[in-house]
Amino acid sequence: MNALDPALAFRAMAHNNAWANHRLLSACARLTQVEFEATRTSFFPSLRATLNHILIVDLFYIDAMQGGRLGPRAWEDREPCATVAELHRRQAALDRRLLAVTHALGGDGLGRIVEVHRADRIQRERMDRLLLHLFQHQIHHRGQAHAMLAGTSVPPPQLDEFFSVGEAGRRAAEFAELGWTEAAIWGGL
Repeated sequence: MNALDPALAFRAMAHNNAWANHRLLSACARLTQVEFEATRTSFFPSLRATLNHILIVDLFYIDAMQGGRLGPRAWEDREPCATVAELHRRQAALDRRLLAVTHALGGDGLGRIVEVHRADRIQRERMDRLLLHLFQHQIHHRGQAHAMLAGTSVPPPQLDEFFSVGEAGRRAAEFAELGWTEAAIWGGL
């Protein structure tokens, strides 16, 4: 059995990230607007604020990974999406951009230096380290949103799965919604 190619591993993580976002936002879509905006205990005071934070940070880093210079302007509006529907649409678009970044990795792409435009400087970071940072950020804040969702009328979805071969059938419908197949993600492995 061959070891997993590092670029393929990052693509799989980007798919898993998008799938978890899809699952969480699909569950949140069943909330009332009042539940979505209600004050809750966590780092950010509501599901709306937490999910918007994920979106903004994704925009900031994905823009940098794609050579953009958006920088701190990403934070000009801390809650750009008022509804779950708008958040889901915009997050899905960012997830597709992140997938494009990981699908373009080849050769020394993981070692490429990304320029992250900060307010007072340009941070230079390797692509692999920046991707790992972004995935960790997502997991951290999705976990907070997951816990907040547990205090609503909507049960939180399972988010702690990766892509076990034996559970492919359980995610087939969601993969179809996303336009994915197991083979497309794993490259026939």
